[in-house]
Amino acid sequence: MSFIPFLQAAGTAGSASTTGALTGTLLPFLLIIIIFYFFLIRPQNKKQKETEKMLAALKKGDKVITIGGIHGTISSVKEKTVIVKVDENTKLEFNRSAIASVEKTDAEKAKEAEEKSKKGKKSSETADAPAEAEKAEENK
Repeated sequence: MSFIPFLQAAGTAGSASTTGALTGTLLPFLLIIIIFYFFLIRPQNKKQKETEKMLAALKKGDKVITIGGIHGTISSVKEKTVIVKVDENTKLEFNRSAIASVEKTDAEKAKEAEEKSKKGKKSSETADAPAEAEKAEENK
């Protein structure tokens, strides 16, 4: 009795079903990986790049807040550290990575508010344009 044709027939029948099962099990894993990328990894990378830009742009006179919550003004910048003036006679040296954020000056805040208002006007103008066109057609 020959078992070889029997084994070959079983092998070919099983390969078609394992391909379907394989894609059925891999598809959810691939979807989870894609979701993790778009909801966790990508935003974290963007935030890290913004932080690196902020730390690279530190300059004398910037008002900063450290990770520990200390507020001060940068009095000098070194390669890996910054010296923050906390009080009239108190200066502290921090690693650049210890700076959590840079406070914006009044001029920068005003500029951002102006840009937001311009964007708001543009979006309201574009939103009002179809309504104004309809009113003009109705008046005709």
